[in-house]
Amino acid sequence: MTIASQSPAEALVAAPRPPAPPASRPPARRRRRKLSQNRWGYAYVAPFFLVFAAFSLYPFAYTAWVSLHRTSLSDIDGGTWVGLENYRNLLQSEFFWNAARNTLTIGVLATVPQLCMALGLAHLLNYKLRGRTFFRTVMLMPYATSIAAATLVFAQLFGRDYGLINTALEAVGLERIDWESGTWSSQFAIAVIVTWRWTGYNALIYLAAMQSIPGELYEAAEIDGASRWKQFLHVTVPSLRPTILFTIVVSTIGAVQLFGEPLLFAGNGTTTGGSSGQYQTLGLLMYQQGWSNFHIGQAATTAWAMFMIILLVVGLNAVIGRLRARADR
Repeated sequence: MTIASQSPAEALVAAPRPPAPPASRPPARRRRRKLSQNRWGYAYVAPFFLVFAAFSLYPFAYTAWVSLHRTSLSDIDGGTWVGLENYRNLLQSEFFWNAARNTLTIGVLATVPQLCMALGLAHLLNYKLRGRTFFRTVMLMPYATSIAAATLVFAQLFGRDYGLINTALEAVGLERIDWESGTWSSQFAIAVIVTWRWTGYNALIYLAAMQSIPGELYEAAEIDGASRWKQFLHVTVPSLRPTILFTIVVSTIGAVQLFGEPLLFAGNGTTTGGSSGQYQTLGLLMYQQGWSNFHIGQAATTAWAMFMIILLVVGLNAVIGRLRARADR
């Protein structure tokens, strides 16, 4: 019998039936199979979490625990529980507020010119110049230089009696400046060291972000008659807003944690930040409390205060970024 001569009922019976769907596995069995399939993924990421827990999470939590005790460096585990007393003492300490003001001033003096110059250098290197690779390498050399070596060299340059900068000032008829003893002068000198070290690093970050900007935007702006300066203001800068926000956050974190430059600027490695604490930062204050005065509980409290300041600044930057993103929509 051919297919054409079959009745509809016979054709329905003779037609091949679709395969039955596979029986669904129990949820517990599916979870076990999924875990078995992903065991190598968990094995690959496990070392990171182990190292993070041992060297970041545990010290973080232990510092918070120590900050609630009155203890010394020689007997950390034998401290006395004082609760929030260390935090109250810190907020009432004039040394803390002096260090906080110095940290803020040095941070502003270093961050603002640093990021502005980095943006300008990146804009210049974004054009087709001869020896761009050489200039990019040269800009990264200060970042690769040791903090101790760079600070000691700059301390000699800012020397009162034989410093090159004072010699140049005297050559043009100006008086010598005692850079270390003055408040603004010492903070400016330290800010110069920080700016010199980090400008090239931020410039390379900006340059990498600039190279990802579509060329069609510049072509359209050029067709509209925009000069290179207007292209920089209306095309480059708006496209770099996320990168600029990132560098501001990173520079702010570095400013709050500033330690090596003010420690070595005087040349004697003291943590007082000058004769009257004129350039003592929060990092120096924390080190002085814990390793000079042996008040490790108060040092842990200062460390947590620095952490809260960083969280506050990062949170403000995040809010500003979200508000600008909503305004641009």
